[in-house]
Amino acid sequence: MTSQYSGLIMMAVFFGIFYFLLIRPQQKKNKEIQKMRSGLEVGNEVITIGGIHGRILNIKDEVLTIEVGADKAKLQVSKWAVGSIKEK
Repeated sequence: MTSQYSGLIMMAVFFGIFYFLLIRPQQKKNKEIQKMRSGLEVGNEVITIGGIHGRILNIKDEVLTIEVGADKAKLQVSKWAVGSIKEK
């Protein structure tokens, strides 16, 4: 009888380990990224996930206008494309 439950117990333990080592940290990281993106403000220096460095000029819904390069070119990018905010 215990051999029937041992497989079930091992599966539950494996799922618990899997959850705490893989799923939970990823959810925590996603929550931090979402918080960072919702706190974006005009004037922030950002780096996109594509590696473009720029300064936010305008925020409109889910689209940012950023200024990049020495010639001050303007690009429109989605909020989800912001990878990080530069430290001043």
